[in-house]
Amino acid sequence: MTTVEATPDAVRGIAPKPKRKLTGYWLILPGALWLGLFFVVPFYSLIATSLFDPAGSVLTGYSMDWHFANFSDALRDFWRPLVRSLGYAAAATLLCMFLGYFLAYAIAFKAGRWKNLMLVLVIAPFFTSFLIRTLSWKLILADDGWIVDVLQILNVLGENGRLLATPVAVIAGLTYNFLPFMVLPLYASLEKIDYRLIEASSDLYASPIRGFFKVTWPLSLPGVVAGTLLTFIPAAGDYINAQLLGSPNQRMVGNVIQNLFTTSNDYAAAGALSMILMFVIVVMVFFYVRKSGTEDLV
Repeated sequence: MTTVEATPDAVRGIAPKPKRKLTGYWLILPGALWLGLFFVVPFYSLIATSLFDPAGSVLTGYSMDWHFANFSDALRDFWRPLVRSLGYAAAATLLCMFLGYFLAYAIAFKAGRWKNLMLVLVIAPFFTSFLIRTLSWKLILADDGWIVDVLQILNVLGENGRLLATPVAVIAGLTYNFLPFMVLPLYASLEKIDYRLIEASSDLYASPIRGFFKVTWPLSLPGVVAGTLLTFIPAAGDYINAQLLGSPNQRMVGNVIQNLFTTSNDYAAAGALSMILMFVIVVMVFFYVRKSGTEDLV
């Protein structure tokens, strides 16, 4: 006759703990595999490319010999397009902020039953190609277009003045193409604000401007930070707008990287410049988020 030995938990009347299930790990496995395959592996390849021996070529092959001088060489040769890209991206982000905040505020508090329609109109450009949208701006800002004609009549532009192949055209294209990335986070943040708080500021004798900066702006700050990040980061690496709306004098760092990879076949310089751009953006984003007081968004 066998005896069953009681466990301490059974003696105390406590049910045994169920075994930890692996369901959660199985659920994140597809995402982890996707991230590893399409982010970690390409990122490792980019790091290796940035450390190639620049003496190599497509024909003779490259060897990864930890050539850190590629970074200093790339920064020395291409610092102007890098600074230009950051300047264009910052200008486009500020314009998107100015235009997008008014639009998001109107949709959140003033649109009423037209709110859904206006949101659809905001995202409607995404249903057409990025390339087609940029080419449309090339037609709008053409030398024989109505915008240039009006500006020449108003003496804003000279008789032979133009908008294409200028920084204005590139920044205008960036602003238009990335405006929805600013509007949607701002709307999501503003829509959560209880409008009674805004009304309370006026009841406490605050002017509309003072009430905005004391109530609306602080409460919408998470959307502001998210919108600026979603706008600035892709704008800094964009090359389509500078390619189609600018000239060689408006080349951005994305154009340089594309040319190094596809035309010059200088993979070492292209990889090093890509890593420099990534590092600069990460550092800027880190300090921006810290200074804005929204570390929880990181």
